[in-house]
Amino acid sequence: MMARTNLAELAAEAAASRPEHTAIVDAHRRLSWSELDAEVSAVARGLDALGVVAGFRIALMLPNRVEFVTTYLGILRAGLVAIPLNPASATGELVRVLADSGTRAVVCDASTVTQVRAAVTGLAEALEGADEELRARSSVPRVVVVGVPPLEEERAYADLVSGSGPQPASPRDPEALAVLLYTSGTSGRPRAAMLSHRALLANIEQAGDLEPPAMVPDDVVLGVLPMFHVYGLNAVLGQVLLQAATLILVGRFDPESTLAVVEQEGVTNLPVAPPVLTAWADRDDLRERVRSVRAVTCGASPLAVETHTRFEEATGVTVQQGYGLTEAAPVVTSTLASPQPKPGSVGRPLENVEVRIVDADGQDVHDQDAGEIWVRGANLFSGYWPDGEEGPDADGWYPTGDVGYLDADGDLFLVDRIKEIVIVRGFNVYPFETEQVIAEVDEVAEVAVIGVDDERAGEAVVAYVVPEPHAGLPEDRLAAMIRDHCAARLAEFKQPRDIRVVDELPHSVTGKVAKGRLRDTERRREMGLA
Repeated sequence: MMARTNLAELAAEAAASRPEHTAIVDAHRRLSWSELDAEVSAVARGLDALGVVAGFRIALMLPNRVEFVTTYLGILRAGLVAIPLNPASATGELVRVLADSGTRAVVCDASTVTQVRAAVTGLAEALEGADEELRARSSVPRVVVVGVPPLEEERAYADLVSGSGPQPASPRDPEALAVLLYTSGTSGRPRAAMLSHRALLANIEQAGDLEPPAMVPDDVVLGVLPMFHVYGLNAVLGQVLLQAATLILVGRFDPESTLAVVEQEGVTNLPVAPPVLTAWADRDDLRERVRSVRAVTCGASPLAVETHTRFEEATGVTVQQGYGLTEAAPVVTSTLASPQPKPGSVGRPLENVEVRIVDADGQDVHDQDAGEIWVRGANLFSGYWPDGEEGPDADGWYPTGDVGYLDADGDLFLVDRIKEIVIVRGFNVYPFETEQVIAEVDEVAEVAVIGVDDERAGEAVVAYVVPEPHAGLPEDRLAAMIRDHCAARLAEFKQPRDIRVVDELPHSVTGKVAKGRLRDTERRREMGLA
């Protein structure tokens, strides 16, 4: 077989090998691989008829549904660039992304059309008074709507895929830009990782070479991870395409209704983020409800060892873990690559992915010391949009900003993010270490540690703590217990200066604590606004 050069080729291969096998299912539609591939080609023709040309950017503002997959693959088959966006994006954020990327069309549905229309209107108004440089690389995008009547100048998805005509030629350049994934969050300058077809395909094939495999052709895979996130987009959808398996799409996670989908569809493969396992681990009926499941993979954020253990004991199914990042498309390591997975480890690098641990001077560390994780492989991104800045260095290495260490066997253990290190009187404090100690207090359900400015020490440690519902302790009593425990387990500079007892912590869609929001709370507190 010739080397693949366009990710959409995987859909055509699946249609050729398993034409009648079920490819994708959502709440409304069920397509075989031949039907899916035909609709992907129809999307590519329809986009070509819109007048967009190779390299133009098309945004996807859709939840997990069949049309997300067909449009994503159609964009790639037409030689265009896909921009998957969080359907919950605020209008202002969407305006900034559309302007930054020069998006030519946005595909949306009933759940997102209101903010898309508002953003397109806002962008048109903003460009009227913009400088020449912004106007030169921005445009007012067309709107394509799925399942709702189009307004004047808009296009219905149903009309987009109903046309005829020649199939646009798919460019055969593996270095061609395939996807822009924005990672900056809701404030500040938009920042998009540039992922080529080469990077996406490399990681799909690297993960596909794992033994034992993470996914097999007869798997029925739960698609609850959001497709706008690289984990759902390439680690899940990419493997389904490679294996020609079956993907069951779920619009949003709900503990009960999602379990019902697992039962009804006979799901065998669960790729999830930690909040899913946390929500299910203590259910008395869990083993029976997931009896069809043979494989569970957890990623996107760290999984607590206690949750890992409880879920495995409740189900009898082994939970595999991994480490990845958007810039690596995304998988770097997996416990499937380790002969014997170890508690707390995220496994070993995939085949043809290299990992090294580097100190502050750029030198490799030794003797299992912690340092910054650097990665190298064909799965790495091409830098940040639009000019490729801050990509891999001349030797192909990319510094991830994550801190970890490799044990004597080569298994990777994560410690923290470099930007989250708190420097107290010149000493490094890894928030994860303090969080682990605080989490040992039985009355603590969840904890997040951040650094704040401190006149005397430079920075100080602040802990945000969610109490267990049954704790029933006054806030000052809980804080005192935590202080006593930290004093016994941590050096003084690692102990929290302040302990904030809160009802809940803010989280991202993949379950990570949104520490940026906690830092913003502290800044507002310092200004007397919180």
